[in-house]
Amino acid sequence: MGEDEIVERFVRASGPGGQNVNKVSTAVELRFDIAGSPSLDEAVRARLLARRDRRVTDAGVLVINAQRYRTQERNREDARARLQAFLDAGLHAPAPRIATRPSRAAKRRRLDEKRVRGDVKRGRGRRDWSE
Repeated sequence: MGEDEIVERFVRASGPGGQNVNKVSTAVELRFDIAGSPSLDEAVRARLLARRDRRVTDAGVLVINAQRYRTQERNREDARARLQAFLDAGLHAPAPRIATRPSRAAKRRRLDEKRVRGDVKRGRGRRDWSE
């Protein structure tokens, strides 16, 4: 991933901070075009775009807002670390699920437990106390 693929914009952070937050643009808005990135291979690109992440726009651009710290440089490092974590999550293909069946003993245990629960519930019914 090249440095030219990342677009950074410095904006004023929201939230408390007094005069500093009103004057200084310390928050970082980092944009990375997943759909148009030449450095990502097709499988990784498809996995990243398929993730249901609210930070990815409909156009396939990842937008990360970093305003956790009071300095621009720390927020910039934070945004890049979060971008790296997002990309790392797409690098690993999930292992395919292997369909399995419950064993005969597991089926028997399940049915026995259902029978016990049913007996308990049946015992909770109205009782005739005149006996």
